[in-house]
Amino acid sequence: MTVQEFRRFNRFYTNLIGALDYGRHLYSPYTLTEARLLYELAHAGDQVDAADLRVALSLDAGYLSRLLTKFEERELITRGRSERDSRRQRIALTAHGREAASVLEERSQDSAGRLLEKVPGRDRTRLAESMATIRELLGDASRTEPERVLAEEVSKQVTLRTTRPGDLGWMVQRNAELYAREYGFDLSYEALVARIVAEFAEHFDPRWDRAWLAELDGRPAGQVMCVRDDRPEDGEREGAGGEARDGAPERAEGEAPDRAGVGEQGRIRRARLRLLLVEPEARGHGIGGRLVTACTEFARDAGYDELVLWTNSVLTAARRIYERAGFELVAERPHHSFGQDLVGQDWRLRL
Repeated sequence: MTVQEFRRFNRFYTNLIGALDYGRHLYSPYTLTEARLLYELAHAGDQVDAADLRVALSLDAGYLSRLLTKFEERELITRGRSERDSRRQRIALTAHGREAASVLEERSQDSAGRLLEKVPGRDRTRLAESMATIRELLGDASRTEPERVLAEEVSKQVTLRTTRPGDLGWMVQRNAELYAREYGFDLSYEALVARIVAEFAEHFDPRWDRAWLAELDGRPAGQVMCVRDDRPEDGEREGAGGEARDGAPERAEGEAPDRAGVGEQGRIRRARLRLLLVEPEARGHGIGGRLVTACTEFARDAGYDELVLWTNSVLTAARRIYERAGFELVAERPHHSFGQDLVGQDWRLRL
């Protein structure tokens, strides 16, 4: 990207939102900077001071002081000594100021809504992802490291949802890419994950099976499956294969599941947690724990007696998640799979 391209986008977006003539665009008596100041005051509670506003808005101290004086003259704000530090000013909106901020917020929402009405529904997710990328790459460039870390923790929103058409293909792709890069797994691992996902889609029963995607600021950030398990008791199966940091080898030929998730020789209603994965840039936000919790709660509500999984000892972060969720390690065995020498582990959670 060239500087000219960057500036061209700035001009386009500035004109799009009407920032060059903000007062006329939203039919308000406030400039863009004044509107931003009103917004910050309306959302900051009653303990904000001038120093906080200066950092949040990246404004010169003198300019901010003049704006606050103007607001005070219009009876939009009151100023007093900060309870946190007597050397600082506490700033709060008056009733008139809160009304002005509310009107401006409503008009801003309407303006944004009219813009989005022009975007087809199928393109809105792509638009949201692109805007999130811009915020991620450019939004915090002027902040200090502590300010940037704090802002990231506050602003990022994690949501879980069940899978939609197209998500299963993403699950295969990300498992193959991440495990090849982080653990050196070869093509046989991708083939296994593809078979697992295909089996899930082919035999899916909403009473007993579920898959989730985690999203961080609207972008895919993690995944997990809960499926009925048709394998024999631990120690009876062939333990050569494996799957993502949570998975299990493929089931042996001839083991047919009943509708409650047990094999012909079993009597326990057993579910299996599979394909747990968290994107590298999304780690540290508790996503893995939330995915496992979703899986365990679903299994419990579905009437399963226990939830099992198979993983490898090298996946230490996932193992800590399982331990915190109450899983117990019940068996270990070495195996050579996906081009690597590994130690497979069976874990179990009584429901």
